[in-house]
Amino acid sequence: MTVDISAGTRLGLARPDLLREHALIGGIWLDSPARIAVANPADGTIIGHVPNMGAGETTRAVDAAVIAQASWAKETGKARGLVLTRWAELIHANAEDLARLMTAEQGKPLAEARGEVAYAASFLEWFAGEARRVTGELLTPHAIDRRLLVRKEPVGVVAAVTPWNFPLAMITRKAAPAFAAGCAMVLKPSELTPLSALALAVLAQEAGLPNGLFSVVTGDAAPIGDVLTGDKRIRKFTFTGSTAVGKMLAARCMGTVKRVSLELGGNAPLIVFDDADLDAAVEGAIASKFRNAGQTCVCANRLLVQSGIYDDFSKKLAEKVGKLVVGPGLVGPTDQGPLIDKRAVEKARTHVADATAGGGRVLIGGEALSDDGNFFAPTVIVDVSPDALLCREETFAPVAGLVRFETEAEAIAMANDTDAGLAAYVFTRDIDRAWRVPEMLQYGMVGLNTGLISTEVAPFGGVKESGMGREGSHHGMDDYLQLKLVCQAISPA
Repeated sequence: MTVDISAGTRLGLARPDLLREHALIGGIWLDSPARIAVANPADGTIIGHVPNMGAGETTRAVDAAVIAQASWAKETGKARGLVLTRWAELIHANAEDLARLMTAEQGKPLAEARGEVAYAASFLEWFAGEARRVTGELLTPHAIDRRLLVRKEPVGVVAAVTPWNFPLAMITRKAAPAFAAGCAMVLKPSELTPLSALALAVLAQEAGLPNGLFSVVTGDAAPIGDVLTGDKRIRKFTFTGSTAVGKMLAARCMGTVKRVSLELGGNAPLIVFDDADLDAAVEGAIASKFRNAGQTCVCANRLLVQSGIYDDFSKKLAEKVGKLVVGPGLVGPTDQGPLIDKRAVEKARTHVADATAGGGRVLIGGEALSDDGNFFAPTVIVDVSPDALLCREETFAPVAGLVRFETEAEAIAMANDTDAGLAAYVFTRDIDRAWRVPEMLQYGMVGLNTGLISTEVAPFGGVKESGMGREGSHHGMDDYLQLKLVCQAISPA
């Protein structure tokens, strides 16, 4: 295949060939007559095009994955880990190109994109080590003439569907443990940000990942998803995205009883108590709420602030938010980029209008910044009702709604009054409260006096309707391994 480097050259990449406009199917780069345009959300310009693949190409990817996985599973954990380590090294070596590509198609500030590139590589580095540490058990037998061995084996071929908000890290957080365990993967990235995924696949090939072990199928979700959820040869399905779509896909997977892991929507409360360090709480709110323009599943969606500190906190937060620099990430240093598309902008408008109609008061922001791009002003709204859309739906925008509370019990009740249960944040200097409140919050993760909780060494995931399973840490291997009991009869001595 001849690689067209013109699009990568226009983007200013040191390695223009990293911008691929073909899908990777069974180790071969393929095109299609039907193509999807990939646009820059900052200005709507077209960055490139990718093939609109369907059921046939997806099935071909599964065919190749079945063959490649059988051989890959026989490799030692050390051998698999060395390939993952090399892949991480190549990501670091091409970090600036990957960051520029990500900012172009997703919109996040270049500094944030660079951070995500390193974060993506960290999962490969971590699970390269975990590949060597998959151990079974020798159980105490139930009879003198029996021996019981429990083996951990790769689950098989994995299907992954990943989102647009973290187009590199959400892939490696799934692919790294899958490959470390001895699985193969067929990936369907978001049609909004497929170029980052394809660049990752280029580096995977260069790192020595066998042909067919990792396919990236681009295109519309429906025909690809039908194969990924319905093909009985796929034994594990992993998805990061909205709760509604996750429920639908999980139900389809039950037709062949696949193992399913889901990382779904959140409605994170950020609770600030009177005794909190005010400056630390403000910085934590900025980090949690406004990172990636508020487009993360663990963003603080509701800021619950105790009355005694409410006015001071809201004033300081508004001052800090007012200093955030908004603009295209590839033009100059920025703190916030655009939202992903016009629908996201309209949702932000709707949530602001609903909050103000219910008595909320905008301290700063509250509106879209232009009609050309998808920029929305960083926003702080006070006196928000707990029943506002800002508190009931995942906003996914740089809109911080502040709700006042009086007592600890009231804050906990409001925080838990949601079907979501991904992340929560607590700011307090009371040591007893620091133990007590996280234990009472119905969430899979709690940030205590910090707005940043994600790391490759800790388990990431939620409870209730925010999903099932955990990604990252040594627990992240579990979803890609299955247990096999070997019960052996032996002759008595």
